[in-house]
Amino acid sequence: MQIKTPAALRSRSMAVSAAALALSLLAGAAAVADPSPEAPSGSAAGVADPTPGSDGLGDPYYPKDGNGGYDALNYDVAIDYDPPSHVLKGKATVTAKATQHLSAFNLDFAGPAVKSVAVNGQPARFATTGEHELVVTPGAPLPSGQPFTVVVDYAGTAADTKGNGWTYSPSGGAFAAGEPHSATTWYPLNDTPLDKATFTLRATVPTGWVVASNGIQVADVPAGSGKHTVTWEEKDPIIGYLTTVAIDKFTKLSQRSGATPLESFFAPGAAQQKVSLEKKLPAVLDFEQQLYGPYPLTSGGGIYVSTDLQFSLETQTRPIYAPWTDLNTLIHENAHQWWGDSVSVKDWRDVCLNECFASYTADILYPERVERKNADRIYRRALAAADQNNVWSTPLYDPGKGNEFTTVYTRGPLFLHALRRNIGDNVFFTAVKDFAQGHKNGNASIPEFRQFIQSRTSHDLTGFFDAWLNGRVRPASEYLYPGSLAAQAQASPEARSADAPEADVQDGDDAPDWPIGTGDRK
Repeated sequence: MQIKTPAALRSRSMAVSAAALALSLLAGAAAVADPSPEAPSGSAAGVADPTPGSDGLGDPYYPKDGNGGYDALNYDVAIDYDPPSHVLKGKATVTAKATQHLSAFNLDFAGPAVKSVAVNGQPARFATTGEHELVVTPGAPLPSGQPFTVVVDYAGTAADTKGNGWTYSPSGGAFAAGEPHSATTWYPLNDTPLDKATFTLRATVPTGWVVASNGIQVADVPAGSGKHTVTWEEKDPIIGYLTTVAIDKFTKLSQRSGATPLESFFAPGAAQQKVSLEKKLPAVLDFEQQLYGPYPLTSGGGIYVSTDLQFSLETQTRPIYAPWTDLNTLIHENAHQWWGDSVSVKDWRDVCLNECFASYTADILYPERVERKNADRIYRRALAAADQNNVWSTPLYDPGKGNEFTTVYTRGPLFLHALRRNIGDNVFFTAVKDFAQGHKNGNASIPEFRQFIQSRTSHDLTGFFDAWLNGRVRPASEYLYPGSLAAQAQASPEARSADAPEADVQDGDDAPDWPIGTGDRK
Protein backbone atom coordinates (compact mmCIF):
# COMPACT_ATOMS: atom_id res chain seq x y z
CA MET A 1 0.00 0.00 0.00
CA GLN A 2 1.12 3.49 -0.64
CA ILE A 3 1.28 5.85 2.33
CA LYS A 4 -0.36 9.21 2.01
CA THR A 5 2.25 11.99 1.90
CA PRO A 6 1.35 15.07 3.98
CA ALA A 7 0.58 18.16 1.88
CA ALA A 8 3.33 20.76 1.75
CA LEU A 9 2.96 23.71 4.09
CA ARG A 10 1.97 26.92 2.35
CA SER A 11 4.27 29.94 2.49
CA ARG A 12 3.28 33.06 4.35
CA SER A 13 3.15 34.99 1.07
CA MET A 14 0.70 32.48 -0.41
CA ALA A 15 -1.55 32.78 2.66
CA VAL A 16 -1.61 36.55 2.34
CA SER A 17 -2.36 36.30 -1.39
CA ALA A 18 -5.23 33.87 -0.73
CA ALA A 19 -6.71 36.21 1.87
CA ALA A 20 -6.56 39.15 -0.53
CA LEU A 21 -8.25 37.06 -3.21
CA ALA A 22 -11.07 36.14 -0.86
CA LEU A 23 -11.67 39.77 0.09
CA SER A 24 -11.78 40.89 -3.50
CA LEU A 25 -14.25 38.17 -4.42
CA LEU A 26 -16.51 39.21 -1.56
CA ALA A 27 -16.43 42.77 -2.91
CA GLY A 28 -17.62 41.53 -6.28
CA ALA A 29 -14.35 42.33 -8.03
CA ALA A 30 -12.66 39.90 -10.33
CA ALA A 31 -9.25 38.93 -9.11
CA VAL A 32 -6.47 36.78 -10.41
CA ALA A 33 -3.75 35.58 -8.05
CA ASP A 34 -0.31 34.63 -9.25
CA PRO A 35 0.37 31.04 -8.15
CA SER A 36 2.98 30.66 -5.48
CA PRO A 37 5.99 28.63 -6.63
CA GLU A 38 5.24 26.32 -3.67
CA ALA A 39 1.63 25.70 -4.60
CA PRO A 40 0.95 22.08 -5.64
CA SER A 41 -0.12 21.32 -9.18
CA GLY A 42 -3.61 20.07 -9.88
CA SER A 43 -7.10 21.11 -10.77
CA ALA A 44 -7.69 22.52 -7.29
CA ALA A 45 -5.33 24.18 -4.83
CA GLY A 46 -3.94 21.63 -2.41
CA VAL A 47 -5.05 18.62 -4.46
CA ALA A 48 -2.49 16.70 -6.49
CA ASP A 49 -3.32 15.56 -9.99
CA PRO A 50 -4.95 12.09 -9.89
CA THR A 51 -2.65 9.21 -10.76
CA PRO A 52 -3.13 5.45 -11.12
CA GLY A 53 -2.37 3.21 -8.17
CA SER A 54 0.58 0.89 -8.67
CA ASP A 55 -0.09 -2.55 -10.16
CA GLY A 56 2.02 -4.33 -7.53
CA LEU A 57 3.63 -3.79 -4.15
CA GLY A 58 7.07 -5.11 -4.95
CA ASP A 59 7.19 -8.33 -2.96
CA PRO A 60 10.67 -9.72 -3.72
CA TYR A 61 9.18 -12.99 -4.98
CA TYR A 62 5.81 -11.84 -6.33
CA PRO A 63 6.22 -8.15 -7.26
CA LYS A 64 2.82 -7.89 -8.98
CA ASP A 65 0.90 -9.19 -5.95
CA GLY A 66 -1.27 -6.52 -4.37
CA ASN A 67 -1.89 -3.02 -5.63
CA GLY A 68 -1.16 0.52 -4.51
CA GLY A 69 -3.35 3.56 -4.04
CA TYR A 70 -5.93 2.12 -1.67
CA ASP A 71 -6.49 0.16 1.52
CA ALA A 72 -9.09 -2.63 1.32
CA LEU A 73 -11.40 -2.63 4.33
CA ASN A 74 -14.00 -5.30 3.59
CA TYR A 75 -14.89 -7.90 0.96
CA ASP A 76 -18.53 -8.92 0.55
CA VAL A 77 -18.49 -11.79 -1.93
CA ALA A 78 -21.78 -13.19 -3.26
CA ILE A 79 -21.43 -16.29 -5.42
CA ASP A 80 -23.86 -18.69 -7.06
CA TYR A 81 -22.29 -22.07 -7.87
CA ASP A 82 -23.78 -24.93 -9.84
CA PRO A 83 -21.79 -28.12 -9.06
CA PRO A 84 -22.78 -30.16 -12.16
CA SER A 85 -21.76 -27.47 -14.66
CA HIS A 86 -19.06 -25.78 -12.52
CA VAL A 87 -20.56 -22.42 -13.48
CA LEU A 88 -19.66 -19.72 -10.95
CA LYS A 89 -21.50 -16.40 -10.90
CA GLY A 90 -20.17 -13.74 -8.60
CA LYS A 91 -20.73 -10.22 -7.36
CA ALA A 92 -17.88 -8.96 -5.22
CA THR A 93 -18.29 -5.70 -3.33
CA VAL A 94 -14.99 -4.22 -2.18
CA THR A 95 -15.03 -1.41 0.35
CA ALA A 96 -11.76 0.49 0.42
CA LYS A 97 -10.15 3.83 1.25
CA ALA A 98 -8.02 5.74 -1.22
CA THR A 99 -4.48 6.44 -0.04
CA GLN A 100 -3.73 8.77 -2.96
CA HIS A 101 -5.75 10.82 -5.44
CA LEU A 102 -6.70 7.94 -7.75
CA SER A 103 -7.40 8.15 -11.47
CA ALA A 104 -7.41 4.33 -11.75
CA PHE A 105 -6.56 1.31 -9.65
CA ASN A 106 -6.08 -2.44 -9.94
CA LEU A 107 -7.63 -5.47 -8.33
CA ASP A 108 -6.08 -8.93 -8.52
CA PHE A 109 -8.40 -11.35 -10.32
CA ALA A 110 -7.95 -14.38 -12.58
CA GLY A 111 -11.38 -15.97 -12.28
CA PRO A 112 -14.41 -16.13 -14.60
CA ALA A 113 -15.00 -13.35 -17.13
CA VAL A 114 -15.84 -9.92 -15.74
CA LYS A 115 -19.21 -8.61 -16.98
CA SER A 116 -19.29 -5.16 -15.37
CA VAL A 117 -17.62 -2.94 -12.79
CA ALA A 118 -19.13 -0.05 -10.84
CA VAL A 119 -17.39 2.43 -8.53
CA ASN A 120 -19.54 4.28 -6.00
CA GLY A 121 -22.62 3.13 -7.89
CA GLN A 122 -21.50 4.45 -11.27
CA PRO A 123 -20.30 2.36 -14.23
CA ALA A 124 -16.52 2.20 -14.55
CA ARG A 125 -14.26 1.21 -17.39
CA PHE A 126 -12.21 -1.95 -16.86
CA ALA A 127 -9.62 -4.09 -18.59
CA THR A 128 -7.68 -7.25 -17.76
CA THR A 129 -3.93 -7.46 -18.19
CA GLY A 130 -1.12 -9.80 -17.16
CA GLU A 131 -1.75 -12.87 -15.06
CA HIS A 132 -4.22 -11.34 -12.63
CA GLU A 133 -4.61 -7.57 -13.11
CA LEU A 134 -8.10 -6.07 -13.33
CA VAL A 135 -7.58 -2.38 -14.14
CA VAL A 136 -10.50 -0.18 -13.08
CA THR A 137 -10.96 3.43 -14.25
CA PRO A 138 -13.77 5.20 -12.38
CA GLY A 139 -15.82 7.93 -14.04
CA ALA A 140 -14.36 10.52 -11.65
CA PRO A 141 -11.11 10.51 -9.65
CA LEU A 142 -11.24 9.15 -6.12
CA PRO A 143 -10.01 11.64 -3.49
CA SER A 144 -7.22 10.58 -1.17
CA GLY A 145 -8.41 9.60 2.28
CA GLN A 146 -11.99 8.95 1.19
CA PRO A 147 -13.80 5.58 1.24
CA PHE A 148 -15.20 4.09 -1.93
CA THR A 149 -16.92 0.89 -3.08
CA VAL A 150 -16.26 -1.28 -6.10
CA VAL A 151 -18.76 -3.85 -7.37
CA VAL A 152 -17.46 -6.47 -9.81
CA ASP A 153 -19.91 -8.80 -11.59
CA TYR A 154 -18.44 -11.91 -13.19
CA ALA A 155 -19.61 -15.29 -14.46
CA GLY A 156 -18.30 -18.37 -16.22
CA THR A 157 -16.92 -21.82 -15.68
CA ALA A 158 -14.66 -22.02 -12.64
CA ALA A 159 -11.63 -24.00 -13.77
CA ASP A 160 -10.14 -26.75 -11.60
CA THR A 161 -6.74 -25.51 -10.37
CA LYS A 162 -6.09 -28.78 -8.51
CA GLY A 163 -4.89 -27.08 -5.34
CA ASN A 164 -3.88 -23.66 -6.62
CA GLY A 165 -7.22 -22.01 -5.91
CA TRP A 166 -10.67 -23.24 -6.97
CA THR A 167 -10.50 -27.05 -6.78
CA TYR A 168 -13.03 -29.73 -7.69
CA SER A 169 -14.06 -32.42 -5.20
CA PRO A 170 -14.73 -36.09 -6.05
CA SER A 171 -18.37 -35.68 -4.97
CA GLY A 172 -18.90 -32.91 -7.53
CA GLY A 173 -18.47 -30.05 -5.06
CA ALA A 174 -15.58 -27.62 -4.89
CA PHE A 175 -13.39 -25.68 -2.46
CA ALA A 176 -10.74 -22.96 -2.58
CA ALA A 177 -7.23 -23.59 -1.26
CA GLY A 178 -3.70 -22.68 -2.25
CA GLU A 179 -0.61 -20.84 -0.99
CA PRO A 180 0.66 -18.21 -1.59
CA HIS A 181 -2.29 -17.59 -3.95
CA SER A 182 -5.81 -18.90 -4.33
CA ALA A 183 -8.36 -16.13 -3.84
CA THR A 184 -7.83 -14.57 -7.29
CA THR A 185 -9.37 -17.67 -8.90
CA TRP A 186 -12.80 -16.92 -7.41
CA TYR A 187 -13.09 -13.25 -6.38
CA PRO A 188 -11.25 -9.94 -7.01
CA LEU A 189 -9.16 -8.46 -4.20
CA ASN A 190 -5.98 -6.70 -3.17
CA ASP A 191 -4.00 -9.92 -2.97
CA THR A 192 -1.18 -9.12 -0.56
CA PRO A 193 -0.43 -10.07 3.05
CA LEU A 194 -0.01 -6.35 3.75
CA ASP A 195 -3.68 -5.50 3.23
CA LYS A 196 -5.86 -7.49 5.59
CA ALA A 197 -9.61 -6.90 5.51
CA THR A 198 -12.79 -8.35 6.95
CA PHE A 199 -14.66 -10.86 4.81
CA THR A 200 -18.27 -11.86 4.20
CA LEU A 201 -19.33 -14.73 1.94
CA ARG A 202 -22.86 -15.25 0.61
CA ALA A 203 -22.93 -18.53 -1.29
CA THR A 204 -26.00 -19.73 -3.18
CA VAL A 205 -26.00 -23.46 -3.96
CA PRO A 206 -28.55 -26.18 -4.79
CA THR A 207 -30.57 -27.62 -1.93
CA GLY A 208 -28.71 -30.51 -0.28
CA TRP A 209 -25.29 -28.91 -0.70
CA VAL A 210 -23.57 -27.47 2.38
CA VAL A 211 -21.32 -24.40 2.43
CA ALA A 212 -18.38 -23.93 4.80
CA SER A 213 -16.18 -20.85 5.00
CA ASN A 214 -14.27 -18.61 7.43
CA GLY A 215 -15.60 -17.14 10.65
CA ILE A 216 -19.17 -17.70 11.81
CA GLN A 217 -22.21 -18.80 9.83
CA VAL A 218 -24.85 -16.10 10.32
CA ALA A 219 -27.63 -17.15 7.90
CA ASP A 220 -29.00 -19.97 5.77
CA VAL A 221 -32.13 -18.97 3.85
CA PRO A 222 -34.09 -20.25 0.80
CA ALA A 223 -33.09 -18.65 -2.50
CA GLY A 224 -35.82 -19.56 -4.92
CA SER A 225 -36.71 -22.96 -6.26
CA GLY A 226 -34.22 -25.64 -5.26
CA LYS A 227 -31.57 -23.29 -3.84
CA HIS A 228 -30.44 -21.73 -0.58
CA THR A 229 -27.97 -18.99 0.39
CA VAL A 230 -25.52 -19.48 3.23
CA THR A 231 -23.77 -16.46 4.74
CA TRP A 232 -20.49 -16.54 6.64
CA GLU A 233 -18.75 -13.59 8.30
CA GLU A 234 -15.10 -13.31 9.31
CA LYS A 235 -14.78 -10.18 11.42
CA ASP A 236 -11.09 -10.64 12.14
CA PRO A 237 -8.91 -9.20 9.35
CA ILE A 238 -7.80 -11.83 6.86
CA ILE A 239 -5.45 -12.28 3.89
CA GLY A 240 -6.71 -13.54 0.53
CA TYR A 241 -5.04 -16.96 0.52
CA LEU A 242 -6.48 -17.62 3.98
CA THR A 243 -10.07 -17.15 2.78
CA THR A 244 -11.95 -20.20 1.60
CA VAL A 245 -15.27 -21.57 0.49
CA ALA A 246 -16.09 -25.28 0.46
CA ILE A 247 -19.25 -26.67 -1.16
CA ASP A 248 -20.04 -30.32 -0.61
CA LYS A 249 -22.50 -32.72 0.99
CA PHE A 250 -20.74 -32.33 4.31
CA THR A 251 -21.57 -33.80 7.67
CA LYS A 252 -20.89 -31.49 10.60
CA LEU A 253 -19.32 -31.62 14.07
CA SER A 254 -19.93 -28.85 16.63
CA GLN A 255 -17.59 -28.39 19.61
CA ARG A 256 -16.26 -25.59 21.82
CA SER A 257 -12.94 -24.45 23.20
CA GLY A 258 -13.91 -22.29 26.13
CA ALA A 259 -16.17 -19.62 24.65
CA THR A 260 -14.92 -20.22 21.09
CA PRO A 261 -17.32 -22.15 18.81
CA LEU A 262 -15.68 -24.90 16.73
CA GLU A 263 -17.56 -25.95 13.60
CA SER A 264 -16.02 -28.73 11.50
CA PHE A 265 -17.12 -30.26 8.18
CA PHE A 266 -16.44 -33.66 6.60
CA ALA A 267 -16.86 -34.41 2.91
CA PRO A 268 -18.23 -37.75 1.67
CA GLY A 269 -15.59 -40.44 1.34
CA ALA A 270 -12.25 -40.59 3.15
CA ALA A 271 -12.89 -37.42 5.14
CA GLN A 272 -15.61 -39.18 7.13
CA GLN A 273 -12.91 -41.19 8.89
CA LYS A 274 -11.45 -38.03 10.48
CA VAL A 275 -14.24 -37.20 12.92
CA SER A 276 -12.46 -38.87 15.84
CA LEU A 277 -9.29 -36.91 15.02
CA GLU A 278 -11.15 -33.59 14.93
CA LYS A 279 -12.63 -34.33 18.35
CA LYS A 280 -9.11 -33.72 19.70
CA LEU A 281 -9.21 -30.10 18.52
CA PRO A 282 -10.38 -28.55 21.83
CA ALA A 283 -7.46 -30.16 23.67
CA VAL A 284 -5.02 -29.07 20.94
CA LEU A 285 -6.22 -25.47 21.19
CA ASP A 286 -5.96 -25.57 24.99
CA PHE A 287 -2.34 -26.70 24.65
CA GLU A 288 -1.49 -23.99 22.10
CA GLN A 289 -3.11 -21.25 24.17
CA GLN A 290 -0.72 -22.14 26.99
CA LEU A 291 2.15 -21.43 24.61
CA TYR A 292 0.99 -18.39 22.67
CA GLY A 293 -1.83 -16.77 24.61
CA PRO A 294 -5.60 -16.67 24.06
CA TYR A 295 -6.91 -18.07 20.81
CA PRO A 296 -6.71 -15.03 18.52
CA LEU A 297 -9.86 -15.52 16.41
CA THR A 298 -13.62 -15.67 16.96
CA SER A 299 -14.17 -19.24 15.80
CA GLY A 300 -12.38 -22.44 14.88
CA GLY A 301 -12.88 -25.85 13.35
CA GLY A 302 -11.82 -27.59 10.16
CA ILE A 303 -12.87 -28.57 6.64
CA TYR A 304 -11.96 -32.13 5.72
CA VAL A 305 -12.01 -32.77 1.97
CA SER A 306 -11.71 -36.03 0.08
CA THR A 307 -9.68 -34.56 -2.77
CA ASP A 308 -6.18 -36.01 -3.10
CA LEU A 309 -4.25 -32.90 -2.05
CA GLN A 310 -0.51 -32.82 -1.40
CA PHE A 311 -0.98 -30.23 1.35
CA SER A 312 -3.25 -29.14 4.14
CA LEU A 313 -3.69 -25.40 4.60
CA GLU A 314 -4.26 -23.04 7.53
CA THR A 315 -7.28 -21.23 6.05
CA GLN A 316 -8.29 -18.82 8.80
CA THR A 317 -10.45 -20.25 11.60
CA ARG A 318 -11.13 -23.40 9.60
CA PRO A 319 -8.15 -25.19 8.00
CA ILE A 320 -8.54 -27.28 4.86
CA TYR A 321 -7.42 -30.86 5.59
CA ALA A 322 -6.30 -33.43 3.02
CA PRO A 323 -7.33 -37.09 3.48
CA TRP A 324 -3.90 -38.05 4.92
CA THR A 325 -4.24 -35.57 7.80
CA ASP A 326 -3.06 -36.86 11.17
CA LEU A 327 -2.63 -35.45 14.70
CA ASN A 328 0.64 -33.79 13.73
CA THR A 329 -1.17 -31.95 10.92
CA LEU A 330 -4.01 -30.91 13.23
CA ILE A 331 -1.54 -29.38 15.68
CA HIS A 332 0.45 -27.73 12.88
CA GLU A 333 -2.51 -26.06 11.15
CA ASN A 334 -3.97 -24.73 14.37
CA ALA A 335 -0.64 -23.31 15.51
CA HIS A 336 -0.88 -21.34 12.28
CA GLN A 337 -3.97 -19.58 13.61
CA TRP A 338 -1.47 -17.62 15.73
CA TRP A 339 1.54 -17.85 13.40
CA GLY A 340 0.54 -17.00 9.84
CA ASP A 341 -3.11 -16.05 10.28
CA SER A 342 -3.25 -13.62 13.22
CA VAL A 343 0.44 -12.68 12.89
CA SER A 344 1.10 -12.62 9.15
CA VAL A 345 4.21 -12.16 7.06
CA LYS A 346 5.12 -8.79 5.58
CA ASP A 347 6.43 -10.50 2.47
CA TRP A 348 7.18 -14.06 1.46
CA ARG A 349 10.82 -13.88 2.57
CA ASP A 350 9.40 -14.04 6.11
CA VAL A 351 7.65 -17.40 5.70
CA CYS A 352 9.65 -18.89 8.59
CA LEU A 353 7.41 -16.93 10.95
CA ASN A 354 4.55 -19.10 9.73
CA GLU A 355 6.09 -22.50 9.19
CA CYS A 356 8.96 -22.59 11.69
CA PHE A 357 6.58 -21.99 14.60
CA ALA A 358 3.86 -24.33 13.34
CA SER A 359 6.42 -27.09 12.82
CA TYR A 360 8.14 -26.54 16.17
CA THR A 361 4.76 -26.66 17.93
CA ALA A 362 3.74 -29.93 16.29
CA ASP A 363 7.09 -31.71 15.95
CA ILE A 364 8.81 -30.92 19.26
CA LEU A 365 6.66 -28.99 21.75
CA TYR A 366 3.59 -31.24 21.62
CA PRO A 367 5.59 -34.48 22.02
CA GLU A 368 7.53 -32.84 24.86
CA ARG A 369 4.68 -31.21 26.78
CA VAL A 370 1.84 -33.65 26.16
CA GLU A 371 3.53 -37.00 25.47
CA ARG A 372 6.44 -36.38 27.89
CA LYS A 373 9.13 -37.04 25.28
CA ASN A 374 12.66 -35.66 25.64
CA ALA A 375 12.81 -32.55 23.44
CA ASP A 376 16.61 -32.54 23.18
CA ARG A 377 16.62 -36.10 21.91
CA ILE A 378 13.96 -35.25 19.35
CA TYR A 379 16.14 -32.31 18.29
CA ARG A 380 19.22 -34.49 17.85
CA ARG A 381 17.25 -37.04 15.84
CA ALA A 382 15.86 -34.30 13.62
CA LEU A 383 19.33 -32.76 13.26
CA ALA A 384 20.70 -36.04 12.00
CA ALA A 385 17.90 -36.26 9.45
CA ALA A 386 18.56 -32.68 8.40
CA ASP A 387 22.21 -33.51 7.81
CA GLN A 388 21.27 -36.49 5.67
CA ASN A 389 18.91 -34.35 3.61
CA ASN A 390 21.42 -31.49 3.25
CA VAL A 391 18.98 -28.72 4.19
CA TRP A 392 21.70 -26.19 5.00
CA SER A 393 22.13 -24.63 1.55
CA THR A 394 18.67 -22.99 1.70
CA PRO A 395 18.39 -20.27 4.38
CA LEU A 396 15.33 -19.81 6.55
CA TYR A 397 15.11 -16.09 5.86
CA ASP A 398 14.81 -15.19 2.19
CA PRO A 399 15.05 -18.77 0.87
CA GLY A 400 14.27 -17.65 -2.70
CA LYS A 401 11.13 -17.86 -4.82
CA GLY A 402 10.03 -21.47 -5.13
CA ASN A 403 11.90 -22.50 -1.97
CA GLU A 404 9.49 -20.96 0.54
CA PHE A 405 8.03 -24.29 1.58
CA THR A 406 11.14 -26.43 1.88
CA THR A 407 13.62 -26.09 4.76
CA VAL A 408 11.18 -24.18 6.97
CA TYR A 409 9.73 -27.57 7.94
CA THR A 410 13.07 -29.18 8.79
CA ARG A 411 15.61 -26.50 9.63
CA GLY A 412 12.85 -24.29 11.10
CA PRO A 413 11.94 -26.26 14.25
CA LEU A 414 15.64 -26.95 14.84
CA PHE A 415 16.32 -23.22 14.79
CA LEU A 416 13.62 -22.47 17.36
CA HIS A 417 14.73 -25.24 19.69
CA ALA A 418 18.35 -24.08 19.52
CA LEU A 419 17.17 -20.52 20.20
CA ARG A 420 15.19 -21.71 23.19
CA ARG A 421 18.19 -23.54 24.62
CA ASN A 422 20.36 -20.48 23.98
CA ILE A 423 18.22 -17.95 25.88
CA GLY A 424 16.38 -20.26 28.29
CA ASP A 425 12.77 -21.33 28.64
CA ASN A 426 11.57 -18.34 30.65
CA VAL A 427 12.87 -15.79 28.17
CA PHE A 428 11.92 -17.82 25.09
CA PHE A 429 8.32 -18.64 25.92
CA THR A 430 7.55 -15.22 27.38
CA ALA A 431 9.06 -13.49 24.35
CA VAL A 432 7.27 -15.53 21.67
CA LYS A 433 3.94 -15.14 23.46
CA ASP A 434 4.47 -11.39 23.75
CA PHE A 435 5.48 -11.17 20.09
CA ALA A 436 2.36 -13.05 18.97
CA GLN A 437 0.07 -10.95 21.14
CA GLY A 438 1.81 -7.70 20.17
CA HIS A 439 1.34 -8.38 16.45
CA LYS A 440 -2.20 -9.77 16.67
CA ASN A 441 -4.19 -9.08 13.48
CA GLY A 442 -1.08 -7.52 11.96
CA ASN A 443 2.11 -8.29 10.08
CA ALA A 444 5.68 -8.98 11.10
CA SER A 445 9.04 -9.80 9.55
CA ILE A 446 11.97 -12.00 10.45
CA PRO A 447 14.21 -8.94 11.05
CA GLU A 448 11.61 -7.62 13.50
CA PHE A 449 11.48 -10.99 15.25
CA ARG A 450 15.28 -11.01 15.56
CA GLN A 451 15.31 -7.53 17.03
CA PHE A 452 12.50 -8.35 19.46
CA ILE A 453 14.17 -11.51 20.79
CA GLN A 454 17.51 -9.72 21.10
CA SER A 455 15.81 -7.03 23.20
CA ARG A 456 14.77 -9.70 25.73
CA THR A 457 18.23 -11.12 26.49
CA SER A 458 21.74 -9.95 27.28
CA HIS A 459 23.14 -12.72 25.06
CA ASP A 460 24.55 -11.37 21.82
CA LEU A 461 22.56 -13.38 19.27
CA THR A 462 24.06 -11.83 16.14
CA GLY A 463 26.18 -14.82 15.17
CA PHE A 464 23.46 -17.28 16.18
CA PHE A 465 20.77 -15.60 14.08
CA ASP A 466 23.09 -15.12 11.12
CA ALA A 467 24.04 -18.80 11.15
CA TRP A 468 20.53 -20.19 11.54
CA LEU A 469 18.47 -17.70 9.52
CA ASN A 470 20.84 -16.47 6.82
CA GLY A 471 23.59 -19.06 6.61
CA ARG A 472 23.94 -21.49 3.72
CA VAL A 473 26.10 -24.00 5.58
CA ARG A 474 25.64 -26.11 8.70
CA PRO A 475 25.76 -23.82 11.76
CA ALA A 476 28.86 -24.05 13.92
CA SER A 477 28.80 -26.32 16.95
CA GLU A 478 28.29 -23.43 19.39
CA TYR A 479 25.04 -22.58 17.62
CA LEU A 480 23.88 -26.17 17.13
CA TYR A 481 24.42 -27.18 20.76
CA PRO A 482 23.71 -24.26 23.11
CA GLY A 483 22.54 -24.65 26.71
CA SER A 484 21.47 -28.16 27.65
CA LEU A 485 22.51 -29.35 24.19
CA ALA A 486 26.13 -28.41 24.83
CA ALA A 487 27.10 -31.86 26.11
CA GLN A 488 26.65 -33.12 22.58
CA ALA A 489 29.50 -30.90 21.42
CA GLN A 490 32.09 -32.19 23.89
CA ALA A 491 33.00 -35.36 22.07
CA SER A 492 34.12 -34.55 18.55
CA PRO A 493 31.24 -32.15 17.80
CA GLU A 494 32.02 -31.74 14.13
CA ALA A 495 31.62 -35.49 13.72
CA ARG A 496 27.89 -34.88 13.92
CA SER A 497 27.75 -34.30 10.22
CA ALA A 498 26.21 -35.98 7.26
CA ASP A 499 29.10 -38.48 7.39
CA ALA A 500 28.18 -39.74 10.87
CA PRO A 501 24.58 -38.81 11.70
CA GLU A 502 23.96 -42.02 13.58
CA ALA A 503 25.63 -40.54 16.66
CA ASP A 504 22.53 -38.45 17.30
CA VAL A 505 19.87 -41.06 16.66
CA GLN A 506 19.91 -42.98 19.93
CA ASP A 507 16.46 -41.79 20.95
CA GLY A 508 14.72 -44.92 22.17
CA ASP A 509 11.21 -44.23 23.40
CA ASP A 510 11.68 -40.47 23.11
CA ALA A 511 11.18 -40.47 19.35
CA PRO A 512 7.74 -39.14 18.36
CA ASP A 513 5.28 -41.43 16.65
CA TRP A 514 5.16 -39.33 13.48
CA PRO A 515 7.74 -38.04 10.99
CA ILE A 516 9.62 -34.85 11.85
CA GLY A 517 9.94 -32.04 9.34
CA THR A 518 7.09 -32.81 6.94
CA GLY A 519 4.96 -29.84 7.99
CA ASP A 520 1.64 -29.48 6.19
CA ARG A 521 2.91 -30.83 2.85
CA LYS A 522 3.17 -34.55 2.32
